[in-house]
Amino acid sequence: MCPVHVKFSAAAAMFASLSLGASLAANAGGFVAPVVDSGVVSPVIETAPVADWAGGYAGLTLGYAFGGDDRVGFHETATGDYLGDVGKLELSGVNAGVRVGYRWQRDRWVFGPELGFEGGNIDDTMSFENTLGGTTEVTSKIKNVLALRMKTGYVVQPDLLVYGVAGVARAKVEYNVAGTDGSGGSMSEDSDFSKTGYILGVGVEKKVTDRMSVTGEYEYASFGKSTRNYVADGGVSTQATPDYHNLKLGLNFKF
Repeated sequence: MCPVHVKFSAAAAMFASLSLGASLAANAGGFVAPVVDSGVVSPVIETAPVADWAGGYAGLTLGYAFGGDDRVGFHETATGDYLGDVGKLELSGVNAGVRVGYRWQRDRWVFGPELGFEGGNIDDTMSFENTLGGTTEVTSKIKNVLALRMKTGYVVQPDLLVYGVAGVARAKVEYNVAGTDGSGGSMSEDSDFSKTGYILGVGVEKKVTDRMSVTGEYEYASFGKSTRNYVADGGVSTQATPDYHNLKLGLNFKF
C-alpha cells in the first residue's frame, strides 16, 4: 500500500471517531426527560354564590310584648316629699306593625335603615289602697311607636341572614290615675305624653322566594323617665318609665 493511501485512511478513521464523539456529547448534553401523563386532573372548587339581599322592601309584623318594669311612686307636688313606692306596672300585650326599608350589600355584609310603625295593647294596670280610705288605680298604655332602626347583618347561608338592630323610637303613651275615697267620691285624671327612647335587638331573616322572606326578632324598647302631675290629694306627681321586651314575627316583600 502506498504511503498516501495509508495517510488518507488514517485521517478518515480519525474524522469518524471525532464525529461519533461529538454526536454522543451533543446527545448527552441535550437529554430531555420524557413527560409522563399521570391522568390526574386537579379538582375545580366552586364557591357558593351569595344571595342578593340589596334593595328596597316593605313588610308586616306581629309581636308580643312582655316584661315591662315601670315602678310607680308618688311625691307631694308642693313639698317634694316622697310618699312611697306603691307598685309596678308590667307592660305587656299583642302589637302589630308595618315597615319599609332599604338595604345595601358588600359581599356577605348587609346593612340599611328601616322605618316602622307599631300599635296595639301594650299596657298594664295596678291598684293600691290610698290614704283616703279608697282605692287608686294607675294605668299605662303604649298606644303606638314610630321607630327608625338601623339593621346590620351577615349572610350565613345564601338564603339566611342574621342581624343586629339599633334605633331611635317615639312612643305615644296614655297614662291615667283614677281613684275613690271612703265617702264614695271618685276622680280620674289623664296625663298622656309622647317620649323619645331607643330600641336594641337581634333578628334572623330567611328567604322563601327571591322576593319574599320571613323574619323573627327580639327587641328591647325603653323610653326613659317622664314626670306626670296630678291635682289629686292636694297635688302629687309620679315618674312614668315605660319599657318592654318584644318578640316579633314578620313577612317582607322585596321591591
